[in-house]
Amino acid sequence: MPTPTVRQLKQDIAPYEKSLARKSIMQIINTILPFVLLWYFAFLSLSVSYWLTLAIAVAAAGFVIRIFILFHDCCHQSLFKSKRLNEIVGTITGILTFHPYHQWKHAHSIHHATSSNLNKRGTGDVWILTVEEYLQSSLWKRLSYRLYRNPFVMFVLGPFYTMLIENRFNRKNAKAKERINLYLTNLGIVVLAGLVCWAVGWQAFLLIQLPIFYLSGAAGIWLFYVQHQFEDSYFEKEENWDYVKAAIDGSSYYKLPKLLQWLTGNIGFHHVHHLSPRVPNYYLEEAHDKTPALHNVTTITIASSLQAIRFRLWDESNKRFIGFKELKQWAKQK
Repeated sequence: MPTPTVRQLKQDIAPYEKSLARKSIMQIINTILPFVLLWYFAFLSLSVSYWLTLAIAVAAAGFVIRIFILFHDCCHQSLFKSKRLNEIVGTITGILTFHPYHQWKHAHSIHHATSSNLNKRGTGDVWILTVEEYLQSSLWKRLSYRLYRNPFVMFVLGPFYTMLIENRFNRKNAKAKERINLYLTNLGIVVLAGLVCWAVGWQAFLLIQLPIFYLSGAAGIWLFYVQHQFEDSYFEKEENWDYVKAAIDGSSYYKLPKLLQWLTGNIGFHHVHHLSPRVPNYYLEEAHDKTPALHNVTTITIASSLQAIRFRLWDESNKRFIGFKELKQWAKQK
């Protein structure tokens, strides 16, 4: 099927590039309120069984992911029409999810503008090397890359590094507004954590918050990882790179069970999101369903997405991902 033109897709998607305050406010209520209640129930359950606490923490982590989607929409100015309101809600949800609004917005905007472009990697994306780049790299760079792409490092240590270290410091050359917002976010996190520790005790706080923090962070990294790294994905050099192909072929449709689809704010319709970041999360599914040109995009399920764990390097010549074990076979073919 030929790739639709930008003009065609813009016309098809345009009706969904609108935010409705009523829908957005309802999402805030049905996301943050259940999270707070689940956190409280987790605290009450500590006197019953920690296994029960962990079960409640799993549910609460799901709502943290949904809070992050609201934050994410604010960064794209798609949750509300008002830029100021997006900034306020984005900062508050950023405190709840440990993400500084302006800093993350900056990096994520670059990700959208350069996704699947091999000449413009390095900001707001997962580190990917081509086979040739890896083979030409120094021993130290190869070891660093292998360590980075190790599932334990990425999905176990990754959430702690990203949210406790990377997100807590300003990037080089950040503007004053971005720096102040990060300081405000850090202060908000400390104040909120301090108040909860004062109310329930630091031991209870850690027993509840740590599993919520880790599970939501690991799931978030997994979603970001798998939505651009899948069989038959799309990566091209600048001269051959195309925005529409990057969105349709380089972003997956992650078909999730309805409950998980709701908790993840329809972000599985990632191809729609990359075509137009101004589409609010609550219109992504409808935009997909009513745009025939999008019905043939790569669809992955939870089961099929698990194979992405073994993807390590992008093979430019064959347009596919390979694992480290396939390097010798690749070299023989050359």
